[in-house]
Amino acid sequence: MKFSTLSVIAVALMSVAQFAAAESRIGFVNSDRLMREAAPALRAQERLEKEFAKRDQELQRMAKDLKGLQEELERNGATMAESERRGKERALTDLNRDFQRKQREFREDLNQRRNEELASVLDKANRTVKQIAEAEKYDIIFQEAVYASPSIDITDKVIKALSDVK
Repeated sequence: MKFSTLSVIAVALMSVAQFAAAESRIGFVNSDRLMREAAPALRAQERLEKEFAKRDQELQRMAKDLKGLQEELERNGATMAESERRGKERALTDLNRDFQRKQREFREDLNQRRNEELASVLDKANRTVKQIAEAEKYDIIFQEAVYASPSIDITDKVIKALSDVK
């Protein structure tokens, strides 16, 4: 008796779940595309490039100086006086250490700023997705999926809505 009652309840629940799924409105947003194409993401990328351009140029200059000094040592090291060669090698070592330190600091600072900008863009995108979901009465919107039918993909709507967000 208990088994049949449980079976009836299970069948009823499955039927309700199927009915609810048939009536549900589902959407999908491709977050990778948002981060590549949405206006706030593009503006954030421009800000980062502008903010770090000077330091990047300095690192490129240092790399060029390192290469030049190393080539000079390889080319003329055998004919240089011992003290001159040791001085150049010490200068190369010091410059290389300084370069690596600045390069590491650059990467750390860039990653930190990129994460800050990314968080800001994701916050704007999530607010926009929520607004679209509420306005168009979506029950659920996924951001990650192995596959999503183009019929439920609302990424273009979100990108368009984000173009109006400052």
